[in-house]
Amino acid sequence: MRLAPYRAVLGLPGVRPLILVAILARVPSVAAGVTLTLHVVLELDRGYFAAGLVGTASTIGAAVGAPLLGRMVDRRGLRPVLAVCTVAEGVFWSVAGWLPYPLLLVLALVAGVLMLPVFSVVRQSLAALVPPAQRRPAYALDSMSVELSFMVGPALAVLMATSVSPHATMWAVGAGVVLSGTALFIFNPPVRAESESAVGPVPPRRSWLSARMIAILAIAVATTLVLGGTDVTVVAVLREADQVSWTGLVLALWGVYSLIGGFVYGSLSRVPSPVVLLGVLALGTVLVALAGAQWFLVAVALIPAGALCAPTLAAAADAVSHLAPPSVRGEAMGLHGSAITVGLALGAPLAGWVIDLTSPRWGFVATGVAGLLVVLAVIPVYLSRRPPTPPVPAPRSAERSLSLSD
Repeated sequence: MRLAPYRAVLGLPGVRPLILVAILARVPSVAAGVTLTLHVVLELDRGYFAAGLVGTASTIGAAVGAPLLGRMVDRRGLRPVLAVCTVAEGVFWSVAGWLPYPLLLVLALVAGVLMLPVFSVVRQSLAALVPPAQRRPAYALDSMSVELSFMVGPALAVLMATSVSPHATMWAVGAGVVLSGTALFIFNPPVRAESESAVGPVPPRRSWLSARMIAILAIAVATTLVLGGTDVTVVAVLREADQVSWTGLVLALWGVYSLIGGFVYGSLSRVPSPVVLLGVLALGTVLVALAGAQWFLVAVALIPAGALCAPTLAAAADAVSHLAPPSVRGEAMGLHGSAITVGLALGAPLAGWVIDLTSPRWGFVATGVAGLLVVLAVIPVYLSRRPPTPPVPAPRSAERSLSLSD
């Protein structure tokens, strides 16, 4: 396994601190959902459906807001957007614990629109800091940092909510968001490389939101749909087998598989395209349904699909960074962030619906088949082998990511 690609990327100016800030800044963001759920259920004494509505409102807001905030970053710069979002989220989390449920539902939607765009900003900055030929290991590092945040954030939120209180956890999340926004504001990572001139007209959306870009966004949706459905299905399968106490370990191992897969992916010189990675990820998820009832059999069966989680997400982000012109990269990365959010929002209810109608193992099949259907839908775009016409001159072309294999 080659470490040279990672050493080269981390040696570039600004990359190492950006990755470090990204890991820390994402923890409160990924802890927000479970924190709101516990607050609604435990402190407002409402059911999980009511808690789910708050989460849905926040998710819808985030999906709508991400490309809008990205467009503002493209046009106004990063710091004004960070300032507005940091203040808005700080106010929301400081008062959310005292809000009646109807008002909490409305403000969760508004706060979602103005959610601190940590994920898309980091990916946009990586495209500015890292030359196109080195972006694969850069986005592999980004995907691994996301995985670490998801492994740490929700667990910390549950621990604090159950040992202290959900209200105190909301304050902690708010403080973490404000600190994260402040750190990014001070650091002010570039959103456009020095060689990427900001002068000139902004290309029309139809010139860069091509069939290839839409295919990549569909792959991002399908990837997180599979991941969200797998998360729920693992819980349901182990509960049916009366081994729910092993759920945390199995999910942790799943995260470790993703970290290892992401690390290997970034070290390789040639890798499959995002559509191939999604296809193997989806097929591997379907095959988990064949595992036995014991927790360790489920854990072993998750290895192939788990190892492709981070690589598939990294490949999609890498492709977006190459397809989007520099002057609209913020909006493009915002659309990519919305795609990820939508996929996560769809995966859990799809798996849950199928599980309720049939049995837990069919949750793996349902989400995996959904991913395979997206693969079938986007394959014609890849087989066309027609790279998009660049709307603006670019320093270097990155068509290597646009074929079925690199």
